[in-house]
Amino acid sequence: MTGGVVPSFRRRWWAWALAVLVVAAAVAPLVQHWLTNPDDQRLVDLDVYRTGGQMLLDGRPVYGFVTPAPQLLPFTYPPIAAMLATLLAKMSWDTAQWVWTAGIFVALAVTVGFSFREALRGEAVRRHAPWVFAFLMVACAYLMPIRDQVRFGQVDILLVALCLADCAARRPWWPRGFLIGLATAVKLTPGVFLVYLLVTRQWRTFSMAAFTAALLTLLPFAVIPRDAAGFWFSALLDPQRVGANTATTNQSIRGMLMRLYLPDTLTSVLWLALVAVVAWYGFRGARDAYRAHDTITATALVGLMAVLLSPVAWIHHLAWVVVVLGAVVGDGRDPVRLRVAVGVWLYYVVPIPWWGVSLKAADIPVVSLVLGKIVQNGYGLGALALVWLLAHWLPKWRDESVPRPMAGHYAL
Repeated sequence: MTGGVVPSFRRRWWAWALAVLVVAAAVAPLVQHWLTNPDDQRLVDLDVYRTGGQMLLDGRPVYGFVTPAPQLLPFTYPPIAAMLATLLAKMSWDTAQWVWTAGIFVALAVTVGFSFREALRGEAVRRHAPWVFAFLMVACAYLMPIRDQVRFGQVDILLVALCLADCAARRPWWPRGFLIGLATAVKLTPGVFLVYLLVTRQWRTFSMAAFTAALLTLLPFAVIPRDAAGFWFSALLDPQRVGANTATTNQSIRGMLMRLYLPDTLTSVLWLALVAVVAWYGFRGARDAYRAHDTITATALVGLMAVLLSPVAWIHHLAWVVVVLGAVVGDGRDPVRLRVAVGVWLYYVVPIPWWGVSLKAADIPVVSLVLGKIVQNGYGLGALALVWLLAHWLPKWRDESVPRPMAGHYAL
C-alpha cells in the first residue's frame, strides 16, 4: 500500500455510525423523560435563554422579566448571551428543545473525545474505539451533572467543550484562546482559565482570550447599551437573581458555608480564606500538570476551580467531572487508575446531596445535624477531594508507577 494509512474513521465509518445509534438508543429514555415533562417544568433554563433573546427582539428590557409561574426565573447571563439567544427565540419552542438537547450531546461528545483521547488512541483500544467511545458517552450521559444538563436545558457542557477544546486541541483551526474568551463572555465563570493562562505563561493564548472576552463584553454597550448597563451595574450585583444561595444545589464553597448558617461576617471571612487556599492549591496543581504536558489534568483542575471558587455553583456546573474522569483514566492501562475512575463515576451518578436532605428531614439527633449536613454538601466536598486527587495523588502515583532501572544497570 503506497497511499499511506487510511484514517481509522474512514476505514470504519460504519462502526462509528452504529456507535452513534447505540448512544442514541441508550440516552433515549433520559431525553424522553425530560422532554415529556409538564410544559412548565421542561427545560426551564432553555426557556430563560430563549425568552431573553425574545426580549431583545421585542425591544423590551432583558433584565426586567421573569419566566411564567411557577418558575419565575430571570435572565442572569451577560448581554452578549442574550444577543446569541435571539437565534433560539426565532425557533418554535418545540424545535428549540430538540435542537438544544441535540447540542448538549454533541458538546458531550466533543468533551468525551478530548478527555479520553489518550485512552481511545491506545494500542489496546484503537481497534475498538467506536464501541469504547459509545460506552464512555453513555456512562457520562448518566452522571447527575449531565442528566441535569438535559433536565434544565443548561449551557454548561457547551462551555466545558469550548474551554477544553481550546486547551487540548493540538492544531486548532481557530486562534487558540478564542473559545475561552467566548465562554468567558457568555458566562463569566470560565474566566478562571484566564488565571490559568497567566500562571502557565501562555501569553499569546491569554492575549487572544482576554481580547475576545473584552470585545464581546463591550460590543453590547454599542448595540444594546440599556441592557448592557442593566447587567453590569445592577443585575450582576444581585446574588439572589440566580436563586436561593443556600439551596442544596449550590455546591460551591460559599454555598456549603452558607448552609452552616453562621454569622454573615464569619461566613464571608471563612469563604475568602478558603477560596484563597483552594485557588493557590488548584492553580499550582494545574501549572504543574501543564509543565508535565498533561493538559487534560490541568484543564480538569481549572474547571473544578470554576465550580468551587464561584459564589454560586449548581450541580449541573459540575459537568467538569467528565474531564476529571478522562484525566484519571489516562491511557487506560493502569488498573488502579481505572478503579479510581469507576469510584468517581459512581459517586457522581447517585444523588448524594439529596440523600443529605433526607437525612436532615429524618430528625435523628446527631445524624440529622452532622451527617445530614455533610452528605448534603457531598458533591462540593467531592470536588475538593478531586482537586487533591488530581494535584497530589495522580502525579505521585504516576511517578511511583514508572519502572526504574535496576541498581548497577543503565537505562538505554
